[in-house]
Amino acid sequence: MPEAPADSSQRDVVQRDSVQRDVVQRPLRVAIIGAGPAGVYAADILTKSNEVKGGEVEVSIDLFDQYPAPYGLIRYGVAPDHPRIKGIVNALHKVLDRGDIRFIGNVTYGRDLTLSDFRDFYDAVIFATGAIRDAELDIPGIGLEGSFGGADFVSWYDGHPDVPRDWPLEAREVAVIGNGNVALDVARMLSKHAEDLLVTEIPDNVYQALKRSPVTDVHVFGRRGPAQIKFTPLELRELSHSRDVDIVLYPEDFEFDDASDEAIKSNNQVKTMVNTLANWIAEDQDTGASRRLHLHFLQSPVEVYDSAETPGKVAGIRFERQELDGTGNVRGTGEFLDYPVQAVYRAIGYHGSELAELEYDERRGVIPNDAGRVLRDDGTPMPGVYTTGWIKRGPVGLIGHTKGDALETIGCLLEDRDDLPPATNPDEHAIIALLEERGVDYTTWEGWNELDAHEKSLGEKYTAESGVQRERVKVVPREDMVRISRERSDR
Repeated sequence: MPEAPADSSQRDVVQRDSVQRDVVQRPLRVAIIGAGPAGVYAADILTKSNEVKGGEVEVSIDLFDQYPAPYGLIRYGVAPDHPRIKGIVNALHKVLDRGDIRFIGNVTYGRDLTLSDFRDFYDAVIFATGAIRDAELDIPGIGLEGSFGGADFVSWYDGHPDVPRDWPLEAREVAVIGNGNVALDVARMLSKHAEDLLVTEIPDNVYQALKRSPVTDVHVFGRRGPAQIKFTPLELRELSHSRDVDIVLYPEDFEFDDASDEAIKSNNQVKTMVNTLANWIAEDQDTGASRRLHLHFLQSPVEVYDSAETPGKVAGIRFERQELDGTGNVRGTGEFLDYPVQAVYRAIGYHGSELAELEYDERRGVIPNDAGRVLRDDGTPMPGVYTTGWIKRGPVGLIGHTKGDALETIGCLLEDRDDLPPATNPDEHAIIALLEERGVDYTTWEGWNELDAHEKSLGEKYTAESGVQRERVKVVPREDMVRISRERSDR
């Protein structure tokens, strides 16, 4: 009969070796927190691990999200009138519909499940929680009534389940600060006639509010010149598709330096956008439309101010005129311009949020990491903990860029797989039992298909009653989303 280990350290070694042998004999258990594009891409790449450096490995993947529905940014962060988004949704749907990735929705990290819980049930955890907060703009008056974050507005018009149903659309003149795609989305949604959005999945409360909006002029302001804008050509061209909305440009804003000329010559995207803007000026977009969308360049915000007539409320915004310095950057000229507006939207970028039990870089809004390996406060990797997407690298780039992030992160995970701290309870049913024990009304992929079908049926009903073609009507309240999603399993 073999002798028992002499002390606790030897017993620990024997137990660890036993668990490691178990890992070899079963699939690698991985939890991904965040079911937006970054999380889905990571899951998809991991299922095809034979194509990633590190070799083939059998995996069992659970994809968690705090919302009852999947797709993250695609569902709650992109304007509903983008036709190309349907293609991305279809691609993500195909991945999750294969059946080799389990979706578990309506589960909030740090509340319903902790990092310790995930470490008990999974060999590795990947955080793909994205960035949903507005980046701050530190100028006087930014806190006045009528000053809003663009990301908050996007969440409202996309029917985010955790934001108020109402939005104060009372301004006739509006300023949007930013020269990226989100700024254009915000400006387009504010200036577009509500009836033209009915063909999208816009929620009814958003349609009704936009229909009552008295807006006549929306001004979009960029700090640099036309050759430095961060739009994409598609986003820019979409502005001209809005019915009864004139685009207004200002010749004095069209300044180019050596760096601008070089960018136009070397970058087809920049060249296309500058040509589009130049054509709009030449063609004179003034048709006498009831609404106008103004594009301003070379203006940096200085102050949002109120007035004696409306104390505490936005009455206007002041900018300092900028000039290019030869490198594509700008410097102030000392000339100040005032614009009377009753609302200001800052759309200067997103910012990631802190996550419980993980280090956080407040300045960049990311989880500190090395190629996706999450770092402790001393700079060393946390074994078995990874990150991908915007919470890994910051909110820059387009949706497709998250594939490169995911590939890098999954490559690191596969390189580390022999040293991952093994789950103590890898049974795939155990995490479900824990959620049920804690009374968490989690949702599933089957439940999402039920909700998806329900939203489409609402669209069909609207079409039949009104004659306006609608593919779907989005369900907004979280409790309704959960109820509809769980009805299938409760039958």
